[in-house]
Amino acid sequence: MTQGLSAQSFIELRARERAREILDPGSFREILGPFDRLVSPWLPLQDIVTQADDGVVLARGTIDGVSAVVAAIESAFQGGSMGEVAGAKIAGALEQALLDHQKGIATRAVILFESGGVRLQEANLGLAAIAEIHAAIVALRQYVPVVGVVAGMVGCFGGMSLAAALCSRLIVTKQARLGMNGPEVIEQEAGIAELDASDRRLIWSLIGGAQRHATGLADDLVEDDVTEIANAVRRAFKDGCPDLHRSADVDGYRAKIAAIDPAVALSPVELRQTWGTK
Repeated sequence: MTQGLSAQSFIELRARERAREILDPGSFREILGPFDRLVSPWLPLQDIVTQADDGVVLARGTIDGVSAVVAAIESAFQGGSMGEVAGAKIAGALEQALLDHQKGIATRAVILFESGGVRLQEANLGLAAIAEIHAAIVALRQYVPVVGVVAGMVGCFGGMSLAAALCSRLIVTKQARLGMNGPEVIEQEAGIAELDASDRRLIWSLIGGAQRHATGLADDLVEDDVTEIANAVRRAFKDGCPDLHRSADVDGYRAKIAAIDPAVALSPVELRQTWGTK
C-alpha cells in the first residue's frame, strides 16, 4: 500500500465523480439522473428538501472493456441514507445486471458505499429497499463478483453494512468505518460509559478500515487514492468470485464467535489476534 505525491483523494470526490473514476475513461453514462426527477415522495411531507437523484448516482460504462454498472451513494445528501427511491435505484441496477448475465451479457457491478443506513423518515419502505439490495447482491454474485468500496466520509452502517458484507470483495481505506450501529447511535442509546463517540482513536480501532481488514471483514486495505481504489476494483474482477463468500461461511464464523468469551471484553488488538487472518 503506497501513496505518492501525485495521489488524488477519492474520499473528497462527490458520488458522481467517484463513479466516473471507477469506470474506464470516457465510458461514464448516467442512468436515472437528475433530469429524470426520481425524488423521494416522502421527504416533502416532512418539509425536507429533496434532491433530484435522491442521493444515489447510477452509471453504466465499462471496466477494462467489460460492461459495468456503478452505484455510488452521495453522503452529502441525508448522510447517504437509504430511502424508498434511493434503495430501489440500487436494487434495480443490480437486478438489471443479473438479467444481463442471464441473457449471456457479462456486466460487472460495483457499489460505492457511504451510508448511515436506512433513512429514518422513510422507515419501513427504506428497510424494504435495503432488503431488495441484499437479495440482488446474493443473486448476482453467482455470476460475477459484486465489488463494494467503503472509502470514508460517513462510513457504512445499518442495513447497508450488511449489503457491504454480502459483497464478493470489499475494499476499504484506513479512513473508512464499517459497523452495524454508528458510534453516535451507540452512545445515544447506551450512554457515554459504553462508548465515547468523540474518541476518534477508539472508534477507528474498533470499526475502522484497518481493523476490519485485519479481522477478515474486508478484503483489501488501500490508500485514499483514486488510482489505488480503481486498480483494486479491477483486481477484484480479475480474481473472480471467491470459493466461499464470507457471508456463506456460517461454520467458520460460528467457530470464531465460539472462541470469544462474552463475559470478557476483547480489546481491538486481542480481536485481531483471535480473528486475524492478515
